[in-house]
Amino acid sequence: MAEHVYICDVAKHEGKDVTIKGWLYNKRDKGRLQFLILRDGTGFMQAVAFKGDLSEEEFEAARRVTQESSVIARGTVRADKRAPGGYELSLNHFEIVQLTQDYPITPKEHGIDFLMDRRHLWLRSQKQWAIMRVRATVIRAIRDWLDDHGFLLVDAPILTPAACEGTTTLFETEYFGQKAYLSQSGQLYNEATIMAFGRTYCFGPTFRAEKSKTRRHLIEFWMVEPEMAYADLEDCMRIEEEFVSYIVQRTLTERQQELEILERDTSKLEQISPPFPRITYNEALEILRQHGEELPWGEDFGAPHETILASQFEKPIFVHRYPAQCKAFYMEADPEDPRLSLSVDLLAPEGYGEIIGGGQRTASLELLEQRIQEHNLPREALEWYLDLRRYGSVPHAGFGLGIERTVTWICGLHHIRQTIPFPRTLGRIYP
Repeated sequence: MAEHVYICDVAKHEGKDVTIKGWLYNKRDKGRLQFLILRDGTGFMQAVAFKGDLSEEEFEAARRVTQESSVIARGTVRADKRAPGGYELSLNHFEIVQLTQDYPITPKEHGIDFLMDRRHLWLRSQKQWAIMRVRATVIRAIRDWLDDHGFLLVDAPILTPAACEGTTTLFETEYFGQKAYLSQSGQLYNEATIMAFGRTYCFGPTFRAEKSKTRRHLIEFWMVEPEMAYADLEDCMRIEEEFVSYIVQRTLTERQQELEILERDTSKLEQISPPFPRITYNEALEILRQHGEELPWGEDFGAPHETILASQFEKPIFVHRYPAQCKAFYMEADPEDPRLSLSVDLLAPEGYGEIIGGGQRTASLELLEQRIQEHNLPREALEWYLDLRRYGSVPHAGFGLGIERTVTWICGLHHIRQTIPFPRTLGRIYP
């Protein structure tokens, strides 16, 4: 019996008989020759069924096999530059495990709603396969860089008693007679863990009940949030640019095939290395004015503004020192202008917008108490957070990177919904 191997490893078995267990992705019928594109989860490979090499029953199975039928194929691995992946399988055995009837996603064009309703099947397509593999590499690169640079993974809770960001975007649930909320961010808990461990990060799903239909928003998304004790805004930006550059370059190295499938122009990603350009909020407003966009001072930037700003540069750009009024309550005030916060957003180039938000957190108990009151937040639910300023408060900073926005940029996609296996958007919770 020929050894079962995965398609990603066939190059190691050139000239040998192997067994592939997978599914039929596509086929071409040439009479006595059947060209079968197989997939097994690790890759795609062409198998050639020649009538003279198979029994009548096996060749008939190869002739009648349908899209997404599960199959077992055995044959000799041969190098062929014309074949997908550079190798093909000359079949000497072929069997159908389960014959699929009327598979709904055909090679023709389908509308996005049709595909999203069948997301559980759409994931099998080549481009969606490539995106998910890029996502996996991005996540592994994130963990490796943080683990190698002194950050400890400390998980934050999903159910929380109070808001971290805006209270209008909370998902509320009942918690044994109390109100609880799905987490918008693990950051507040990170600020507790850095006082115990110095540098930490949490990684998990976050939830924002935003009634937004833009191509950059999801209701449920994944975020990694590093936090650092004894760090300021400059430290935060330095870490971010090193971190993002590593993620991009690692993905370029490990996912070249997938990026080719996605037809991504990788020349622009190859330029991503420190340092990144830095502009202040006020400088950003001036750039927008020069491009005909008048924005009142104090307002946060929307997607069109971010696109204009990022288009001025070939690398991601830092926009820092936003007005305190448009940022979260925990941001440190700029000592040179208390109207400003020591906050920073990182905007990806090519029109992809914000992928990171962060900055320096306020270390002052008095200022934090004032901000909680100004934002009408429940003081009782945040009493533990105030303790962090009572007992050993230090300058500290951190940020949150959105996985899906980062993958959207690296893959060169138009819409964020394709970057997570089962997206949750406004009005969509199926499948």
